[in-house]
Amino acid sequence: MKVYVPLDSAAVALGADALAEAIAAEAASRGVAVEIVRNGSRGMVWLEPLVEVVTDAGRVGFGPMALADVPGLFGDLASHPKALGLVEELPWMKGQTRLTFARVGVIDPLSLEDYRAHGGLVGLDRAVNMSAPEIVAEVIESGLRGRGGAGFPTGIKWKTVSEAVADQKYIVCNADEGDSATFADRMLMEGDPFTLIEGMAIAGLACGATKGYVYIRSEYPVAIRVMESAVRIAREAGVLGPRFDMEIRVGAGAYVCGEETSLLNSLEGKRGVVRAKPPLPALQGFMGRPTVVNNVISLASVPVIMAKGAAFYKDFGLGRSRGTIPLQIAGNVRFGGLYEVAFGLTLGQIVNEIGGGTASGRPVKAVQVGGPLGAWFPPSLFDTPFGYEEFGAKEGLIGHAGLTIADDTTDMLQMARFAMEFCAIESCGKCTPCRIGAVRGVETLDRLAAGDPSAIPLITDLCNTMKSGSLCALGGFTPYPVMSALTHFPDDFARAKEAAE
Repeated sequence: MKVYVPLDSAAVALGADALAEAIAAEAASRGVAVEIVRNGSRGMVWLEPLVEVVTDAGRVGFGPMALADVPGLFGDLASHPKALGLVEELPWMKGQTRLTFARVGVIDPLSLEDYRAHGGLVGLDRAVNMSAPEIVAEVIESGLRGRGGAGFPTGIKWKTVSEAVADQKYIVCNADEGDSATFADRMLMEGDPFTLIEGMAIAGLACGATKGYVYIRSEYPVAIRVMESAVRIAREAGVLGPRFDMEIRVGAGAYVCGEETSLLNSLEGKRGVVRAKPPLPALQGFMGRPTVVNNVISLASVPVIMAKGAAFYKDFGLGRSRGTIPLQIAGNVRFGGLYEVAFGLTLGQIVNEIGGGTASGRPVKAVQVGGPLGAWFPPSLFDTPFGYEEFGAKEGLIGHAGLTIADDTTDMLQMARFAMEFCAIESCGKCTPCRIGAVRGVETLDRLAAGDPSAIPLITDLCNTMKSGSLCALGGFTPYPVMSALTHFPDDFARAKEAAE
């Protein structure tokens, strides 16, 4: 009997470790031989812990599982109260285009043999026999853009580092995933760590870098443990070595270290504050050497590009947004989790068809896309296609593709205040618009909440100053949730005035 029990942090938080122990104990008491594989999550968080049992027909899912449901796994599976059917046939799974996440939830994350059997290392094997310019050209042609927020073309960044002259270059993976409603990086590292390792090794070949670092936030203990084990296994197998090797480094939890220059300072043992640009990290990054800094999903998308070709990857998406995007759906939503699909679905399709609307059953009032610094989109904008330029045209951003859904009971003035307060707390203090502006912003929004309409032009001017004067995304993007709340939900601000009167 072979059973899959997720080691994913979401599943563990819901009791997956205890379930694995209970399944092993139940099997032992019955004299049944059982192999328990701790896999990644399939992304259906509302069904976690999701246990899968291998049958002649395929892998059958059961969830959300509780300890009381364990004995039923050793009886008639079809009559189990938590039986869901074949996992691959569930609507959530069938509707996806899984390229980067093709193996997550499917394989044993720490089995290199399993990884190879499911197409792993094909891209690296191909890259080894290509020149650096050829690898870079393939990534440029694919249209891959940074999945960490900015959407900068990945291949262009690689080209800059590749052509730089230096005795040492580095590949740095930004795994400091700090935005609310984002968990794709964590899920990838926990469920398919060799994909990230392979992507970094390919980047090393493309750029002439022999050393890499993965900077993971300390709040991800499972991801840290899995990645450290995977690096050791890859090194022992010769996947890593003199040609390219890497280390796992753990951050101390500062949100601003998700910004690449702050991350580099922290990686060097310095205080995590923003660096002024120029010089760009691509020319003077880690230890002053040319450095590629890419997000987890950006690097993990490279193996499939190299394995199947740029044309294959570029065939998905719309406009300048090519390939697939792992949507992270959270907040007040019926079906929350990770859903990988090609760019191009409308925001309304994502919220209502994939997410199933709100968990409360009330009407959707707004969706914040791009984390706590993203704009709030009302239902009137739900026809917006999910793409970088398409969202930019509506004064929004995709960011890390995290979506937070809110129903009609949500006070958007309070959501705007939260964004400003978040910036005030998390600012590294480097630049005035962020350090001072966010504090004044909270005070100004409190004036609005107290019914002072004269604060509206003040908050507008302040947001414009923060946009233009901040050195990093923290201060520069904070105006997006504030201004979108003020623009699209004026009634919430008017009610504050009425209440004050």
